[in-house]
Amino acid sequence: MEKIVERSILYDFYGELLTEHQKNIYEDFVLNDLSLGEIAVDNNISRQGVHDLIKRCDKMLEDYENKLHLIEKFNFAKANVEQIHNLVKECKVSGDTRLIDDIERLSNNILDNL
Repeated sequence: MEKIVERSILYDFYGELLTEHQKNIYEDFVLNDLSLGEIAVDNNISRQGVHDLIKRCDKMLEDYENKLHLIEKFNFAKANVEQIHNLVKECKVSGDTRLIDDIERLSNNILDNL
């Protein structure tokens, strides 16, 4: 299950960098949960050809993330925004304006990471 989620996230971020043919086959395998055999029949290629293409796409998408770190940056920003959101809620409830310093620090972390 974890590999499927990882593939899906990589595809969400970098899928547009694949060719149409690669995208169609990768989507069928990862998003549409078709078997290698079903994809092979639909695309008139061998099962081994489908397997090789999926492995190549996996490698390409992982290489993009290793070079660009977009998913890593997204996750970092998301975690900081969640903390900011919680601090704002806490600040509203408690009236403690000292939390604004924490909010500023977190927002600066996000900006520095972009």
